[in-house]
Amino acid sequence: MIVGVDVGGTKTHIRSSSGVDVVLPSTGWSALDGASWLLERLPAGVTALAVGAHGAEDRAQCAALRDALAAALDVPVTVVNDGELLLPAAGLRSGVAVVVGTGSIALHDDGSGGVHRAGGWGWILGDDGSASALVRDAARAVLTADDQGQPPSQLADVLTQSFGVATILDLAYALGSDTETWGRHCPAVMSAFAAGCPLAESVVTGGASSLGTLVATFSARGLAFDDVVLGGGLVTAVPAYWALIQSAVSAAVPSARVRLLTAPPVAGALSLAHSLARSAR
Repeated sequence: MIVGVDVGGTKTHIRSSSGVDVVLPSTGWSALDGASWLLERLPAGVTALAVGAHGAEDRAQCAALRDALAAALDVPVTVVNDGELLLPAAGLRSGVAVVVGTGSIALHDDGSGGVHRAGGWGWILGDDGSASALVRDAARAVLTADDQGQPPSQLADVLTQSFGVATILDLAYALGSDTETWGRHCPAVMSAFAAGCPLAESVVTGGASSLGTLVATFSARGLAFDDVVLGGGLVTAVPAYWALIQSAVSAAVPSARVRLLTAPPVAGALSLAHSLARSAR
């Protein structure tokens, strides 16, 4: 049984060559010690395994997780960052993959094993354009407007409702006390954006622009690419946001072919697992 796994920040998708197709919450996942977590969830009879792992930020972390899984299963295993699943899921060997979900990261793959990253530093420090970062930036915009004596905006109203608090001060406390759940409140930001709230429009447009800037960093570093593939729960769930991102990336890198991944990223993991099985044979 050839198995591909996409471990994301919110959910984990497991798919096999024999028809297993399961989506589970990623609760309790940590790339630093993820082997036992995965082994509890994998189907029996695995013969080759490819994992795209959220939080596996460098080759050493990927190798450590790979070795632990391979030792436990005694089968060929490969582990990559979950963002590296987008290109094979799109049928590509090289290009730039951008994940826009709970967090965000961009990865440049030259098709020969050379992978470079940009972003993906966590939403407190970065991950601009992601669900969590949009909530962070929306809260900052609401707090700044309050400092300036402006009346509460629709964005302020939906955020306080989403967090279950009554005041702007309470909103600041709520954000500071639980940074892990910010992304869950992104639908509130998007609802204000869809309703035409100027403050929400500024936040969402700024998030899209930051992703265009992120992709352009690869060009500035002299890394060539033709294709840019975007995926992740947020960009696929909100067409209006995807349109803004597509425009921003195209403006930042006019020569690039920008596309939205329509297949689930786990398809890329299964493709890598099939390649691994062929190599092993």
